[in-house]
Amino acid sequence: MNNMRAIITRAIIAASVAVCAIMAVPALTFAAPNCNLQRNLVGANLSGCNLIGADLSGADLSGADLTYATLIDANLTGAVLANLTGAAFVLANLTGANLSGARLMGADLRWANLTKADLYRANLYRANLIGANLSRADLYEANLSGANLTDATLTGANLSYADLSGATLYMANLTGANLFGANLSRANLSRANLTKANLEDANLIGANLSGADLYGAYLFEATLTGADLTRANLIRADLMWANLSGANLTFTILTFTILRGTNLSGANLRASFTDANLRGADLTGADLTGAILTGANLSGATLTGADFTDADLSGAVRRPGMSRADMDGADGLETVKGLID
Repeated sequence: MNNMRAIITRAIIAASVAVCAIMAVPALTFAAPNCNLQRNLVGANLSGCNLIGADLSGADLSGADLTYATLIDANLTGAVLANLTGAAFVLANLTGANLSGARLMGADLRWANLTKADLYRANLYRANLIGANLSRADLYEANLSGANLTDATLTGANLSYADLSGATLYMANLTGANLFGANLSRANLSRANLTKANLEDANLIGANLSGADLYGAYLFEATLTGADLTRANLIRADLMWANLSGANLTFTILTFTILRGTNLSGANLRASFTDANLRGADLTGADLTGAILTGANLSGATLTGADFTDADLSGAVRRPGMSRADMDGADGLETVKGLID
């Protein structure tokens, strides 16, 4: 009996609290979806609304729920779209939407369609973009630091000078994306697809690119110091004058890769460099234990203190008549294949 009385008492208290909460909150925050835009939209329930071509420029949508909403070609220029909880755009269709300069910090954009959306200088700090489609979207100078872009599609997207520091791009598709001058320091790009992506002058310091596909990618003068490129695919990639000092390229494939003038000092290069161009590269103190350098071009490369134990230089292009004695201070030469005694 006492237990029953306690249960009834708690139920009455809970009901009273709920009623008080409802009385204290404007109707639009708890009522069924209301697609009328001529009102205060803070915390509005716009879930499932058809907002095609809607003009929401400068609108305050803090805490609004746009789950399943359709915002094709909608204009959200300068719109306020985040507070502590962030607006909900789960599965929302924002194809071609104008979100230039929008504040989307912490917003939930999981599986949202942002194809061709204008996100120029948008703030997506720590936004959730898992599975989102950002194909051909304009993210020039956008802030995506700390954002979660796991399994997101960014094919052909413009991410020039975007801030992706600390972002998660695990298994993201960035085929043909433009990341010129982008900040990807400490970003997780493990198993990401960066085929033929433009990463010229990009900052990839300490980035995780393990298992990433960088076939034909352009990384001219990119900075990858301390980056993890374990088992990455860099076939036919261009890393001319890039900085990979201290990087880990264990089991990385660099067939026909351009590494001319590249800084590989102190890097772990137990990789395959078949027919790679290492002309003028800096391999000072690099670990090339068991590396495959068949047909590679090492003309003018700096090899001081590099470890070539069990490396294969068969058919490699070196200075004419280069012998073991010519490889300044390099280690493990007695086990190197293809060198002149």
